[in-house]
Amino acid sequence: MTGQDEEIQVPVLIVGGSLVGLSTALFLARHGVESLVVERHSGTAIHPRAGHFNLRTLEILRSAGLEDTVRRKSREQYPPDGGISNVESLAGREIATYFTDLNTGVAEFSPTIRLFINQDALEPILREHAESLGARTRYRTECTSLEQDGDGITAVLTGAATGTQSRVRARYAVAADGNRSPVRNRLGIGMRGHGVLSNSITIYFRAERDLAPLLAGRNQGVHYVTNPVLRGFFRLDRSGNGGFLVVNLVGDTARPEIVAAYPEAPWANVAEGITKDRALELLRAAIGVPGMPLVIEDIATWQAVADVADRYSDGRVFLAGDAVHVVPPNGGFGGNTGVQDAHNLAWKLALVLNGTAGPGLLATYDAERRPVGEFTVEQSYARYVTRVAPYLGTADAQPVVDDLYLELGYRYDSPAIIAEPGDVRPQHQHPRDCTGQPGSRAPHVFLRRGGTRLSTLDLFGGNFVLLTGARGAAWCDLARDAARPLGVGLDAYQVADGEAGEQAAGELADADSGFCAAYGISPDGAVLVRPDGFVAWRAADATNATAEGMTGILSRVLCRANA
Repeated sequence: MTGQDEEIQVPVLIVGGSLVGLSTALFLARHGVESLVVERHSGTAIHPRAGHFNLRTLEILRSAGLEDTVRRKSREQYPPDGGISNVESLAGREIATYFTDLNTGVAEFSPTIRLFINQDALEPILREHAESLGARTRYRTECTSLEQDGDGITAVLTGAATGTQSRVRARYAVAADGNRSPVRNRLGIGMRGHGVLSNSITIYFRAERDLAPLLAGRNQGVHYVTNPVLRGFFRLDRSGNGGFLVVNLVGDTARPEIVAAYPEAPWANVAEGITKDRALELLRAAIGVPGMPLVIEDIATWQAVADVADRYSDGRVFLAGDAVHVVPPNGGFGGNTGVQDAHNLAWKLALVLNGTAGPGLLATYDAERRPVGEFTVEQSYARYVTRVAPYLGTADAQPVVDDLYLELGYRYDSPAIIAEPGDVRPQHQHPRDCTGQPGSRAPHVFLRRGGTRLSTLDLFGGNFVLLTGARGAAWCDLARDAARPLGVGLDAYQVADGEAGEQAAGELADADSGFCAAYGISPDGAVLVRPDGFVAWRAADATNATAEGMTGILSRVLCRANA
């Protein structure tokens, strides 16, 4: 190796320093694991890109202590509680409303809200917080070689400016290097799905005339545009006078005779030969005001794709985000799903690295996250077909389900979950039907501790957590005793009845008398919640409460060989 300047030792190498890579570094750091993030670009995102962040992602950011910071930044950029509609143009009539208000009805299920925040504003927040906890980042650095053996990963990093090479030795690697993922390609992992749907463009612009009159009476969020010139969508900033327009299709694809006459679908090739003059034509057609004075700041070309990887890992290399699932932007699920990949993987890597869990725990990453990715790809494709490209037809598209199914209703099935006998519930449910079943996200219930109101979700994110009802003290003792010799970090809480619990300092009280019903247990039952906030095991009552049984439960969930 020529020009080698150093050899680096680090537990986890992360290839890709954008949204998902930085999220992985942050979550690892919160579990005490050092990582090195390498990114070929010179810094974090320079364009808004992903902007709609859903309830589950905000819950994860809340557990990382970042919810308030992110919400403040969101309010600087966008009005709260935006809507999603379909219009002929900003000046034209409204065709359909998908959401009048993003957060209508969500308070029942989560202490957080959905919001819009530009990716170029969010990534620096993630980076700063990850670095403050010990994560290292290197930009303008490319991973040019990555090999693995039985003990770890050997990678070569090459500086973009100098060509200087560094050798990295890591126990594991995470590839968050985007939809073209060089790491995935080196590993020979294939992608399958619907393939390329369109060669699209994003036009970043500002208006030199106030657009506010065109937006009057509309809850500003995302405005899909459907007219004979184009199909795409706007996301405008808080002022309403700038933002971006995505254009997926050009021409009147609503006319069957035109679609039939052009089997090559030229309307889906927007990016080919795009110029600023052509972009300006499209932008004015989407606004609906001829001659509108506009400044085009940039034009990005990209492909709308709906594909998922054949597998999410290869030996000691794990892939996350667009490297394993690529979706059209309709629904805003891509970045969210990537952050949730990172959250699922980080605690597992941490527990295997410190010897608490068996290596089999890492195999559960693919088992749990790939089905979620597959469903998300199909739902994003279905939204693309129904909102943008109905000419594709719905024969191979799933019925569109409520967004809550994708945000909070997915369930895991793996050796890190102890399923209940006879449980045949579907993989995706409405969160109203998720009542603490193993494999599901632990439900949000408001509790009280002293004079403070908190969500059950505020208890999760670090250790395993055992929650019991008002008569479940024995479960708490058993869990603490079982965790100690296994080296498992575990917090045990008895949730007392409202009035009695509030009298004892530090005790959790069932603020609204809904805890046991929400978790599907009796007052002497218990649930074990993993560090990622998913239920690992549940006992409806205390019938089988034994020390040996509790030790076996923890060992199984940790995939220890003696389980």
